[in-house]
Amino acid sequence: MAEKATASTAVPGEGIHPKAFPPLDATTFAPQLFWLALTFGLLYLLLKRFALPRVGEIIEERQARIQRDLDKAEALKVETQQALAGYEQSLSDARGRAQGIATDVRNKLMQEVDGERAKIDSEIARQTADAEASIRGSKDKALSSVNDIAADTASAIVAKLLGKEVSRDEIRSALPRPTK
Repeated sequence: MAEKATASTAVPGEGIHPKAFPPLDATTFAPQLFWLALTFGLLYLLLKRFALPRVGEIIEERQARIQRDLDKAEALKVETQQALAGYEQSLSDARGRAQGIATDVRNKLMQEVDGERAKIDSEIARQTADAEASIRGSKDKALSSVNDIAADTASAIVAKLLGKEVSRDEIRSALPRPTK
């Protein structure tokens, strides 16, 4: 009962044709096509019911977010333009006010300068009038002194030439009247 094991170098199934690769076996095409159609159908149903609605929601959500962002950007653009227009208006108003203030200050300074100039002019006119009055007084005094001096000189000359004394009144009546 003991069988004797022999070592062999033979390849099992050596004389038999090997079977073809199952997907390429023409005898199994029909069942393979059936299972392929069934698998793709189930896969399509699964995708249609679960995956594709979720992908559609994500796409719609993304589209809505993009639209919200575009709307927000447009609103910010409008707001920025309004702010810029307000800034430019404020700047223009400020320049106008600054020019008005500068004009007011210039006018006030000119009034002050004109007032000071009028004061100085009146002071100069007063001093000029005082100086002219003083000069007139000095001139009158000098002219009156000139007649006295001329009378004294004429009296001395007549006394020297004629040898007689002449009164001051006579000499004064002979002298011309001073002009004022």
